[in-house]
Amino acid sequence: MNRLPEHVRRNRAHWDQLAANYVSAGEHRWAIDVPNWGIWSVPESEVRMFPDNLAGKDVIELGCGTAYVSSWLARRGARVVGIDNSEQQLTTARRLQREHGLDFPLIHGNAEAVPYPDASFDFAISEYGACLWADPYRWVPEAARLLRPGGRLHFLVNAFLLTLCVPAEDDCAAGDRLLRPAFGIYRVEWPTDDSVEFHLSHGNWIALLRRSGFEISMRNCIRRPSGRVAFSFLSVGQISTAQLTPSTTPANSANTLSPAEFMMRPPTAVDQPIDYFAVRRQGAECRLLSLPHQTATT
Repeated sequence: MNRLPEHVRRNRAHWDQLAANYVSAGEHRWAIDVPNWGIWSVPESEVRMFPDNLAGKDVIELGCGTAYVSSWLARRGARVVGIDNSEQQLTTARRLQREHGLDFPLIHGNAEAVPYPDASFDFAISEYGACLWADPYRWVPEAARLLRPGGRLHFLVNAFLLTLCVPAEDDCAAGDRLLRPAFGIYRVEWPTDDSVEFHLSHGNWIALLRRSGFEISMRNCIRRPSGRVAFSFLSVGQISTAQLTPSTTPANSANTLSPAEFMMRPPTAVDQPIDYFAVRRQGAECRLLSLPHQTATT
C-alpha cells in the first residue's frame, strides 16, 4: 500500500469509511435492469451511455464502487471486469453478485495502473469513479492502453462549472458565483475530509483525451424528462457540452438526506450538473453533456 500514490491512499481510506452509506443505493440499482443516470434517473434511452451492442464485448468499469453499472453491463452479455480502490465497496459488490447470480471479476486496485495487458478491452466506463477520484493524467492514458483500436471510453464527472461554484463547506449547494479560478484547476481538496478529487477544464479534458489517442465526436442534446428542468446545449468544435441552469435549490435541502436517500429521492427543481464524456480510441469517440448528481463534496 505504501507504493500507492498519496492521493490513492487517501481516497482508499475515505471510501472505505464512506462505503456503508452507499450500500442501500447499490442494492437499489442492482435490483433494476434498465439503466438510469444521475439523481433524476435519466433513462439510458436518452443518455446512451452504453454502446448499442455489448454482447460478447470485453468491458472494464474503472472505479466500480458497488458495481451496479457492471451488473447492467453483464446482463447485456458483456464480459465485465470491475476495479475499485475501496475494499469495503467491493465487499458490498461481491455480496450483491451472489444475491443476483452474477459472476464477474472484481479487483481491489488503482485504476491508474490496471493489472491487465495492453488492448484487453473493447469498452471502458466510469461513473463518478476513477474519472473523479484518480489523476486524469494517469488514468486516461491507462484507459487508452487497455482499449483495443476503435474501443470506447465513456465517463461521467461533476461538471466543471459546479466545481468552480460549489462552496468548500459541507451542506452548501453550488450558487451562481465563481468561488475558485477556472485556469489551472486540477487537484481539488476539501477542508471537511481527507479525500482528493481531480477536475479539469473542458479544454484540458479535450487536450488530454486527444493526446492519449482518443477521437472526439458530437453528442446530441438530451430532452428533459417530463416535468423536470431542461438542458441547455452548446457545441464547441467537435465537443458538445450541456450545462444546467445554476442551482436554485436551498443550501441544505439535498444534504439533509443520507447519500442513499439522496440518490433515490424524487426529482427536485435543479441540482448540480455533471459532465459526460464518451470517447473512441483511435484506429477510442468523445461526448460531453451534463446530468444532475449530488455535490462534489460527497
